[in-house]
Amino acid sequence: MSTTSKPLRKLGFLTIGLFDEADPRRGHESTLEIIELGEQLGFDSAWLRHRHLQYGISSPVAVLAAASQRTSRIELGTAVIPLGWENPLRLAEDLATVDLLSGGRVNPGVSVGPPMHYDRVKQALYPDTAETEDFSFERVRRLLDFVRGERASDFSGMEGFEVFSDRVQPHSPGLGKRMWYGGGSLRSARWAGENGMNFLTSSVVKAEGNEEGGGEEAVVDFAEVQLSHVRAFRAAHADGGEARVSQGLVVIPTDGATSEQRAKYEAYVAKRLPRTVAPQGPARLLFAPDLVGTSAEIAERLHEHVAFREIDEVAFALPFTFDHADYVQILTDIATNLGPQLGWRPAV
Repeated sequence: MSTTSKPLRKLGFLTIGLFDEADPRRGHESTLEIIELGEQLGFDSAWLRHRHLQYGISSPVAVLAAASQRTSRIELGTAVIPLGWENPLRLAEDLATVDLLSGGRVNPGVSVGPPMHYDRVKQALYPDTAETEDFSFERVRRLLDFVRGERASDFSGMEGFEVFSDRVQPHSPGLGKRMWYGGGSLRSARWAGENGMNFLTSSVVKAEGNEEGGGEEAVVDFAEVQLSHVRAFRAAHADGGEARVSQGLVVIPTDGATSEQRAKYEAYVAKRLPRTVAPQGPARLLFAPDLVGTSAEIAERLHEHVAFREIDEVAFALPFTFDHADYVQILTDIATNLGPQLGWRPAV
């Protein structure tokens, strides 16, 4: 069996934080309990997805603020906050505040583009500016500037009895180096590198740059496409090969699963498998197959994955629709079986 070029250095997980509309508190509490468990198991990081007008976490920064007070070591990230829904200056204030409360453990991941279903939500979101909002990389650049301490106002000093700053307050000095861009294309990978960000690459990429043959029968390999993005990012980054990249595939180890859980997991993966066969939709999105099986089986498949061999950080994505007990089993197996087989050692 082939091996990775270097041991896995950082192991994290990603959750969507689903909840029942009739009892949303229970779902959020479950997410916080999972993060606490992650710290106990030695995971290096826990990441939250972001969902608007759905039954998942709509305010990950608020949830991370709560998690920061129930943990002491594990890093806390977002993967990702879609900036089309955000005011960069206000978000910079929230991120710096939570980063300070956490002791410098926040890793904000962001992306750009128009909000999902923009035509249906734009009047509620931007009733006066819907047609002029800028959803380009410039929105990320504004956030980076504010987080890194660039001026946000042309005034500072005293006004009456109040003191004003010309930059976002509070300022968290280390946060600027912990900003991540979640991208699935060569363009976004290069932009993240050129702007000194870290790079999140997930189980979805745009099928580009790696086709054998042509036309409808062209073969596109997910791992090779993802590898091209990782290399493009590092080639554009000042840190070169040391620039941070985290990979976010879906892995479901079954070492400690019951027979009922294994059947559920295999059915979940089988249902999602057809979308991985070929690029999907006008954007030609390519999905990675979910990895289900024993930790030894998953480790072997990861060692064969050319993009995985290029990185030493992961944030494995938890399946969206499972139960709390399933997540406990999956995380426990990842930390106690899969992680060590990838060369990882639990944090203490």
